[in-house]
Amino acid sequence: MPEAGLIPIDPGARCAILHAVNDLAEDSVALLAQLVRHRSLLGEEAGCLDAMAEAFAGLGLAPRRVPVDADALAGVPGFSPPLIPYAGRDNVAAVHRPRDARGRSLMLQGHVDVVPEGAADLWTTPPFEPSIRDGRLYGRGAADMKAGLVSIIMACAALRRAGLQPAAELQLAAVIEEECTGNGALAVMHALSRPDACLIPEPGPGFPALYVAEVGVVWAWVTITGRPTHVRDMQAGVNAIEAAYVLMERLRAYEDAANRAERRHPAFAGDNHPINVNFGTLEGGEWNSSVATRARLGVRVGVMPGHSCADVRAEIERLVADAASDPRLRGARLSVEFKGFVADGCVFPPEQPISLAASALHREVTGAELRQYSATGLTDARFYALYGGTQATCYGPDADNIHGIDESVGLDAMHDVTRVLALLIAGWCGVEAV
Repeated sequence: MPEAGLIPIDPGARCAILHAVNDLAEDSVALLAQLVRHRSLLGEEAGCLDAMAEAFAGLGLAPRRVPVDADALAGVPGFSPPLIPYAGRDNVAAVHRPRDARGRSLMLQGHVDVVPEGAADLWTTPPFEPSIRDGRLYGRGAADMKAGLVSIIMACAALRRAGLQPAAELQLAAVIEEECTGNGALAVMHALSRPDACLIPEPGPGFPALYVAEVGVVWAWVTITGRPTHVRDMQAGVNAIEAAYVLMERLRAYEDAANRAERRHPAFAGDNHPINVNFGTLEGGEWNSSVATRARLGVRVGVMPGHSCADVRAEIERLVADAASDPRLRGARLSVEFKGFVADGCVFPPEQPISLAASALHREVTGAELRQYSATGLTDARFYALYGGTQATCYGPDADNIHGIDESVGLDAMHDVTRVLALLIAGWCGVEAV
């Protein structure tokens, strides 16, 4: 496929690779179910990381643990202040090196961490007990993004089954904290040599998609200290929980301004609301009959590509100071800290070789054009594009209800992504006999 910059694949080899993917379909579903059973929330990723290390070893590779050294990374572009310590939570990577390097190097990466399941009683089946219904596998993390990890493993396994291996360096990684800092991917990027391209099989928004842009994100935590009183004298106090809503008003006004057409990056020209301010947590109060003394509001603020998260942080600080001066909060104190995401937005040009290659192979495998997606969330691909001098993008299967109730992934779409990745490795890296 010369127009996509890929090394031509021998028709017999191509047929053998695709047959191998078909033969591995049941193993793919079994591995996905195994990974979903790991409740790999923040700080609980060890079991899933061990499973990925075992999967890498099953490919004949030597798994390597890559720690996140927060002190060493603190001054590195892209680092975000962590929420919890990193001891015992090392990323897992593996590197294939060919006998005779001829092609281009490639990183295939995915994250093992998942977001909380929310109210488990609202799920049709328990969130960490995988269930297959109508061709979809349900479970927290099934789509975001354990199906992508399965596609990485099975694409490599299919090549081996076909008697082939990459003729260039192939890096594989399973990382932590994509959902809150990205520091896992940042650590891996700095621990390994820089590849010619990075592809992350993050899910599409209800359809297979090629990412062409994504917003950045800043997480802020605002602590409000009010003036407690008995409820009989509540007008004389300041309720910290109610005070949080005064700040929310200002953040909603900021959100409206950030989404004005003149502030939108061209990649989001067709999206009327790409920047979202989310109030993720609100904790506070101590007694139903006491005016709440203290509350803590956790906020996620989107960042448009072209606007720095440093400027967004400064704007959040200004909004907090402005809320503190509101007459309704006289006597209250507001403070803000930034932990978790401090991440800039990013563009992944659709005309770059890795994107053209993924699009062409998706068309070849499925017969359909790969739709382009400007994401209002963010991914770990930004590190390679912004700070690694490496072309990068995301391409993955269709997903439904990620971060919501009854998250699921289409199994046929996962198998298609596996086919594309297997052919991508062969066409991007070249192949040699095992």
